[in-house]
Amino acid sequence: MDTATPKKKRLHLWMGLGFLVGLLGGLAVNLGVGADTYWVQWVTSNVTGPIGQIFLRLLFMLVLPLLFAALVTGVAEMGDLKSLGKAGLKTLLFTVVISGVAVAIGLALVNYFQPGVGVDPDLAARLLAEGEAGARGIVESAPASVGGAQFFLDLIPSNVFAAAAENQILPVMVFALFFGVGLVMAKGPASDQLQRTLEGLLEVMMKLINLVISVAPIAIACLMFNLAALFGWDLLARLGAYAGVVILALAIHFFIVYSLAVWGLGGMNPFKFFARVQPAVVVAFSTASSNATLPTALQVAEQRLKLPRRISRFVLTVGATANQNGTALFEGVTVLFLAQFFGVDLTLQQQFLVMIVCILGGIGTAGVPAGSLPVIAMILAMVGVPPEGIGLILGVDRFLDMCRTTLNVTGDLVAATVVSRGEPRDDPSPVAPLVEEKA
Repeated sequence: MDTATPKKKRLHLWMGLGFLVGLLGGLAVNLGVGADTYWVQWVTSNVTGPIGQIFLRLLFMLVLPLLFAALVTGVAEMGDLKSLGKAGLKTLLFTVVISGVAVAIGLALVNYFQPGVGVDPDLAARLLAEGEAGARGIVESAPASVGGAQFFLDLIPSNVFAAAAENQILPVMVFALFFGVGLVMAKGPASDQLQRTLEGLLEVMMKLINLVISVAPIAIACLMFNLAALFGWDLLARLGAYAGVVILALAIHFFIVYSLAVWGLGGMNPFKFFARVQPAVVVAFSTASSNATLPTALQVAEQRLKLPRRISRFVLTVGATANQNGTALFEGVTVLFLAQFFGVDLTLQQQFLVMIVCILGGIGTAGVPAGSLPVIAMILAMVGVPPEGIGLILGVDRFLDMCRTTLNVTGDLVAATVVSRGEPRDDPSPVAPLVEEKA
């Protein structure tokens, strides 16, 4: 782990450099020679555009097996719900509800502030036309509408393989949920082996995603060059407004929703809670990794929050991959921002669809850098927004990743506190004396 951290830091530095190079180069072209110049059109169509498309298509290639394996294993890791009693059900219910609240906050703020509104329609239409060919295969297979009873019928695939072949992400995710529940219920040697196989598939997909992300600096530079050459200075204002809305939504969820949950559902003073979880918060923000923060979070839960060891280990281990409120919120804000940016008007039914997929995405998103990008790309395709638009936010994603990881880890500790309420604290562990002290 010590050797991986510097590599991640160097990668993010290169991603930032790629963002700056592409942005400054595109702005220079936009202000100096204009976007309509022949050689600019040739470069964006034959060089920078295809390079960005290759990066995005690699993400699309991996998204379905990645999400399926992550979602199934995330649900299966809930363990034997009978032996855990109500703790497992409380964890699952809390995860779904709190993720729904997070996404709702994000969607409400995007609709109120509208950070993506105001772009020149002609320029937005030009970018839409350029991205149409790359996104056509995915967009054509997306549902034509999301209203009425047909929406709920479409959630259940009559043929999951056909749904996967047509890039129907939501039916596949619903099947993955059922598959994960089946693994939990059908405990035995064969099902355990199947679960280990899926865990191996998830490891392979995560390695491949890491490999794809390793070329992200080049792709970011190309995508940002195209965007800046077309949109000029207006792009900076939109990115700033977008980042501001994301941070505001994360702050509301962190300080208000988590405080109410800890106080009302967990029976703990919020000020004491935030003071005690500070070590985990610092590690989460600095590493931008829920998995890397897990050892610190376990120590905080057992020794500082003084929660039952069996509950805290179960909730935090599952939560490192399945309870990602910050990721769900970020995905919802990003989808609506890009829809506004490209002038795509999303109905209430479509926004409800976005909310559902973001909640599921919070469970199924891989715990790797930029692991939410495939989910965002697929949601964009489902609601008719060009998936290539995710290139717009890649350059500012590092700081936002740090912020949403902090929310994810704190949310896991909130869940552990809530689930622990009313549970026996008679752990035969070395930290049992600490557990018995008054919190």
